[in-house]
Amino acid sequence: MTTFVDRVDLHATAGDGGHGCASVHREKFKPLGGPDGGNGGRGGDVILAVDPNVTTLITFHHRPHHRASNGKPGQGAHRNGANGDNVILPVPDGTVVTSAAGEVIADLTGPGTTFVVAEGGRGGLGNAALASQRRKAPGFALYGEPGEHRDVVLELKSVADVALVGYPSAGKSSLIAALSQARPKIADYPFTTLVPNLGVVTAGEVTYTIADVPGLIPGASEGKGLGLEFLRHIERCSVIVHVIDCASLETDREPLADLDIIEAELAAYGGLEDRPRLVALNKIDLPDGKVVADMVAPLLAERGLPAYEVSAVSHEGLRALSFAMAALVAEHRAAQDVIVAPRIVVRPKAVDDNEFEVRLQNSPETGEPIFRVTGPRPERWVRQTDFSNEEAVGYLADRLARLGVEDELVKVGAIPGSTVVIGPGDDAVVFDWEPTIGAGDIAARGPRGTDRRLEDW
Repeated sequence: MTTFVDRVDLHATAGDGGHGCASVHREKFKPLGGPDGGNGGRGGDVILAVDPNVTTLITFHHRPHHRASNGKPGQGAHRNGANGDNVILPVPDGTVVTSAAGEVIADLTGPGTTFVVAEGGRGGLGNAALASQRRKAPGFALYGEPGEHRDVVLELKSVADVALVGYPSAGKSSLIAALSQARPKIADYPFTTLVPNLGVVTAGEVTYTIADVPGLIPGASEGKGLGLEFLRHIERCSVIVHVIDCASLETDREPLADLDIIEAELAAYGGLEDRPRLVALNKIDLPDGKVVADMVAPLLAERGLPAYEVSAVSHEGLRALSFAMAALVAEHRAAQDVIVAPRIVVRPKAVDDNEFEVRLQNSPETGEPIFRVTGPRPERWVRQTDFSNEEAVGYLADRLARLGVEDELVKVGAIPGSTVVIGPGDDAVVFDWEPTIGAGDIAARGPRGTDRRLEDW
């Protein structure tokens, strides 16, 4: 059974906004009570929140679809609808949110960090909120906006100070068990470690985390073995420790060659060149291991790599190694301007949503010219409009005219009867443009729910 998952697809759907209410206050002896329809409630958001008690993304592996509740519709007597409930999804520290195309949306680090992955739709205004000096008793209300739907990829990158890397069966799991209270699976066969293990180590006044990454083999950066799946867990570390098996029974391997191969895989993966390195010459409790470690240590010193002869079984040399790692971690922390970067959001919203665009296109079905209007406000207003209500349609025409859409249509070349499409997709609204309806003409408005400008449509 799968117990550790570090990459999943998430399908998040926020709640729809509730519809506004079109209501008129009715009371005995008060025939002109006025509009009293309330606004619709806002739809719930889908929110990712870093939880230190969560260490895997397995929840989303079994249940990738999550939806927040819708906002409630408004009611008469100025009663606004209730907002939809947010859905808060706990994720591990170090979760990266990316789009399906691989674009980074957010990097969630630090307990309590949150990110709204899908925003709930705004509730529609009731007719009480739409009343003005020009329209005293609206006979319509606005629809709530649909909630946002997003398909994203969640990828876990472990947040550890030190990463232990090396060949399978080099003794990485044994070292982390000896240095910390972590108890990873340990056995005498390759690829015992199938998931990254984290342990907490205290050396003097420095407390740091250490990660035991599954064993790497040649070609790991290209997908061989388990390396490609778990190399991402090294990205956040500040120190890399090569664990070398000095008592390997494989005759075609030798310590320096193992080190060069692992370094080549790290270089192929990229982004790890600036991390300081240490070398742990492991298994010196065995006679052959001690001899090999004594031979290799001077050669590593010539390369400028600090080497420590250790044994995970007898604990020999572990104190010196742990303090050496602590010193490098402390140096890295002191050099950081910002200790914790809560998140990186690279999806900025438009500063001004008044912008719109009118483009002349040819219909793919008929080849006839059409005028397509796109922009945040026109598209939102169309979604809010009840097209079965003439007064609501007239209100939409007034809003578009005030925004300047009609003037822009004239500039682009639209004439009475031209096909105008508002929206970018197949669900856009299509209508025949008639500038003669006189947008903004108050005298043309009829009783509630009607508009004389639309009688001949």
